[in-house]
Amino acid sequence: MALTDQILTVAQMRDAEDLLIVGGSSVDVLMQVAGRGAAEWVWRVAGRHRVTVLCGPGNNGGDGYVIAEAIRERGGHAVVVAAGEPATDACRNARSLFGGEVLGPDVELQGEVLVDCLFGSGLKRPLSAEHGGLLARLAAGHRRCIAIDVPSGVQADSGMLLGEGLPDYDLTVALGAWKFAHFLMPASAHVGMVRLVPIGVAALDGAARAIGRPVIHGPAADSHKYRRGLLAVVGGAMPGAAILAAIAAQGAGAGYVKLFADSKRNAPADLVVDTGPLAEVLVDDRNRAVLVGPGLGRDAAARERLGTALTDPVPVVVDADALVLLSPRHLAARTAPVIATPHEGELVALERAFDLGGFGTRPERALALAEASGMIVVAKGPDTVVAAPDGRLACAPRASSWLSTAGTGDVLAGVIASRAATGIGAFEAACEGVWLHGEAARQCPPAFTAGQLAQAVPGALAGCL
Repeated sequence: MALTDQILTVAQMRDAEDLLIVGGSSVDVLMQVAGRGAAEWVWRVAGRHRVTVLCGPGNNGGDGYVIAEAIRERGGHAVVVAAGEPATDACRNARSLFGGEVLGPDVELQGEVLVDCLFGSGLKRPLSAEHGGLLARLAAGHRRCIAIDVPSGVQADSGMLLGEGLPDYDLTVALGAWKFAHFLMPASAHVGMVRLVPIGVAALDGAARAIGRPVIHGPAADSHKYRRGLLAVVGGAMPGAAILAAIAAQGAGAGYVKLFADSKRNAPADLVVDTGPLAEVLVDDRNRAVLVGPGLGRDAAARERLGTALTDPVPVVVDADALVLLSPRHLAARTAPVIATPHEGELVALERAFDLGGFGTRPERALALAEASGMIVVAKGPDTVVAAPDGRLACAPRASSWLSTAGTGDVLAGVIASRAATGIGAFEAACEGVWLHGEAARQCPPAFTAGQLAQAVPGALAGCL
């Protein structure tokens, strides 16, 4: 994992900074590195336009004073609005080094860019009426808003909002490492674009990671369809969903996608459809992965198809109806990986099936289900997370809200299954599939259909070669 990928909790970030200080740095030095790095991004947005930096009494406020001074040194126009007197030595030192104007919280001020350095990632309680009103008033008087580390009033570890009426930001500049609030709802809906300023923290064992653009290698010169991977897609009562998943899978890297269904109706000419008995066709030892669930149904025949699919000793992706039918007994004899792709309602159903309370943050719930079931869990939605039984955790960047349309989950399942069929590890296949799904959505026009999304998958893959 690259250093720029790791997501740290508040406690992990504090420990990482302490290690830097033990190694010879200091709070003041780290504040200068972080603040001046953030100022680069502020300058890109504001240039020589008027910048207002709202500084709180803690070290996040100290970062603000450093930012304001860096802007002033460049010839920009930066003023500070101090919500209160500095309460830490580092904040006091940073204020003493600022050569510009410091205004009180009662000022009425307008400008181009507001930089929110009121409170940082350590905030655990709602903003006071005084601080909340000050932030709201200044945000309303500026065209653009930038948050430093996390927006004030956001809980960094959970992504929860500690109050109402928080402004929307155009940009959030993370300091040192990503925080969960940059990826989890509802906070991620407010942060705008996100950028990272490294400060030299080391990689931490067990840290979560942000899902980034994967590096995907094209087929070897001597490849053929089976070497690239045969994916078996199990159809069911509603064949359209399985066809959609299969089309998406065709564009995500597998060399051969075969749909097992009762009929070839509506299948495209380049999709192989096998109408033979499922128990017979799934014994093909060339299968590299199986997808079951899209359009499966929930009757006795669907239960039988799910059970049969899970007897194949290759990675199996379980989606949609299959998630509702899945129980611990289905997994008791499994040795190959299972990847589950539940949306919120399906996640709740799985938590009940595996006797889990469903408590905690979204990452905590996904990790608990992964540990209890032994599956890779892709908890999909506007804040998708991927969890593994061994504790690995990854969070996806916020994807297009146009994904909130019928069938896009089938596309995601097909893409993940296709990546698994290429032979990479199940956790990596899930992460790569999530990224490709989001990138395909980014390349689509607004109000796209699931079919258009599936057709965009090869273009997303091309950007990873």
